Amino acid sequence: MPDPSSWLAETATATAAGGHVRTEDGGLSSALASPLAPHCTGLTPEQLLAAAFASCLHHAAVEAAGEITDEAHTVEVTAAAKLGRDDDGRYRADVHAEISSAGLTREQLADLVAHADRLWPFTSGDNSRHRLTVTPAENGRH
Repeated sequence: MPDPSSWLAETATATAAGGHVRTEDGGLSSALASPLAPHCTGLTPEQLLAAAFASCLHHAAVEAAGEITDEAHTVEVTAAAKLGRDDDGRYRADVHAEISSAGLTREQLADLVAHADRLWPFTSGDNSRHRLTVTPAENGRH
């Protein structure tokens, strides 16, 4: 466990109840899909995972881009998430994320992706119950 002084100062809190999820500060508030009411519309767990990974990786990629280019504002992350079930019924997540940034060479983009992938506690190297693949976006995607 890291030294408590190494933790970032902010703690985020979100609550999911009654078919709705919201952050404590109200920055995110959305209806949720529910296994109890399959006819209801709202965000699915896959959508929330994709959004969370895209957000975290975007933060990491912008941080990493600051060391590579002055165009950090052009960083874009697209994440796709799907869930599966193990034989014992536990969920398993598979997330694929692509990072792009205008004006970078393929080598610079590959460096950016590798750096961003290493920053978060869920990385491509961790295959516990989730798989994360982070790659540069194809040319022309941005």
